[in-house]
Amino acid sequence: MNPSAFQSNNMNVLSSNSQSRYWYNRKWVKFVMHGAFWLLLFSLPQLLGNRGNAPREHSEKEQLFFWVSNLLWIGLFYINIQWLIPKVLYRKNLLAFITAHLLLLGIYLAMHQVLRNALTEQSHFNQRSHLLFTTIIYLFFTGASSTFRLVRDHMQADQLEKEKKHENLKTELSFLRSQVSPHFMFNVLNNMVALARKKSELLEPSLIKLSSLMRYMLYETDGEKVSLEKEAEYLQSYIDLQQQRFGNKLELLVQIDAGDEPVYIEPMLLIPFVENAFKHGTGLLNQTPRIEVQLKVSQHRLYFFVSNRFEIKEKGTGDKTSGIGLANVKRRLELLYPGMHRLEIEEKDALFTVTLQLNLLQ
Repeated sequence: MNPSAFQSNNMNVLSSNSQSRYWYNRKWVKFVMHGAFWLLLFSLPQLLGNRGNAPREHSEKEQLFFWVSNLLWIGLFYINIQWLIPKVLYRKNLLAFITAHLLLLGIYLAMHQVLRNALTEQSHFNQRSHLLFTTIIYLFFTGASSTFRLVRDHMQADQLEKEKKHENLKTELSFLRSQVSPHFMFNVLNNMVALARKKSELLEPSLIKLSSLMRYMLYETDGEKVSLEKEAEYLQSYIDLQQQRFGNKLELLVQIDAGDEPVYIEPMLLIPFVENAFKHGTGLLNQTPRIEVQLKVSQHRLYFFVSNRFEIKEKGTGDKTSGIGLANVKRRLELLYPGMHRLEIEEKDALFTVTLQLNLLQ
């Protein structure tokens, strides 16, 4: 299919979809607006003409000629925008487009000649002036209708592109969010298996805490935003589960203060940083694992810090899933908070740190 024809088809689909959302795209509204425009346009000569002079009386035939001529010009306008431009010009057949208008011009000249002879009573009729005037009017309506159609299609193409980007954005965000849950659940279930093997008494409270996490993931994160307080509770519950697993083998420093401000955040946005810290900061052989998590809010601005030690010799030798969570959250920040966040990730002296500042005032 020709790209221009495809573009025209896309515009028709967009127009159809937009009718249910925008009142001014409804057919009856368009009909009334177009009718009012034509009525005003062709009434201007009577409204503006003969100022200061006595109006000249027109015969019924002359009035009939005036309105029939106007109907012909209206017909030309819609023939051009509804058929010639989309069916001929948009298919890159410029020669056929010009030829069609030359034929139409000849038809219009002949029709106006016949109408003028039949309905007017001008004793001194100038044939050359009549042909020139009709041709100028023809070119005016052709240019006006072409401009109308091209501008309208350009605006609809822009709107279509915006809607496509919006839909693609929603699809991508949905996919990114869906990636978080399986990754998180995989890690937590591994924790449950470890507790079960140890026959730990912490298994039952851990399962209860896990059920609350699942309830949050299933029912609280469907909306675009959640309260930071709930997200902080979710984060704390996840850390508690990990702490139950490692016990005294892990040095864990946690300071989470969501504050009293009613602020909202994209759900499941912070957990990948903490997941990454536990995944890569708890398998140390020669030193005690240490993880630090800090969260605070001030004046609708979130400050988030995560750090963990890591084995330098393991750098670059992680499994294939390493980094999925961080790449995910980086992309989500770019999509959801463009120009409203600052993310710094650093590896130095066997210490991996993440610092995030996020403007929550939107």
